[in-house]
Amino acid sequence: MPDALFLSGKLLLAMPGMADPRFERSVTALCVHDENGAVGIGISHKRAGIRLRGLLKQLDLDPGEVPDAAIHHGGPVEPGRGFVLHSDDWGGEDTLQVIGPSGKLWAMTGTIDVLRAIAEGRGPSRWLVALGYAGWGPGQLEDEMTRHGWFAAAGSPAILFDTPTDERWFAAFKAEGIDPRLLASETGAA
Repeated sequence: MPDALFLSGKLLLAMPGMADPRFERSVTALCVHDENGAVGIGISHKRAGIRLRGLLKQLDLDPGEVPDAAIHHGGPVEPGRGFVLHSDDWGGEDTLQVIGPSGKLWAMTGTIDVLRAIAEGRGPSRWLVALGYAGWGPGQLEDEMTRHGWFAAAGSPAILFDTPTDERWFAAFKAEGIDPRLLASETGAA
């Protein structure tokens, strides 16, 4: 399958009326999509009851001057595992660069070294922290894309880092020229 058919670097937007309520109005930053499956990090819903400074303390890291940012619900898979989506001005040995048609979009790191760097003030300039991820097996996402459920929007660091969490879903559709209020919540057959 040619790389053009893979969706790495896209923002996966849940369509209105998606059957799985866990993904209602969700935006998932697709970090990996190839013949082996896909991995994305949810960026549109915040976790209740935990914020960054508390998470750092749980990991025995001094939060220093780090802002007490929200922790995002990255997805239903491994909900206790942390990921940081960040600008490409920092990288650790396990950092994955996410590339789109115009070049580097963002990076993903799933190891504690990025949290340590953020806490010490030497981390990436832009970042967001999530617990859990969304994952698809081989061919699963491709199959889901043929049914009413997902829309693949262009990857956008501005939506990822500069748009408030609760506005990302609407903003990503608007960036594609789509008013999501006009979308039907179910598909029909012609």
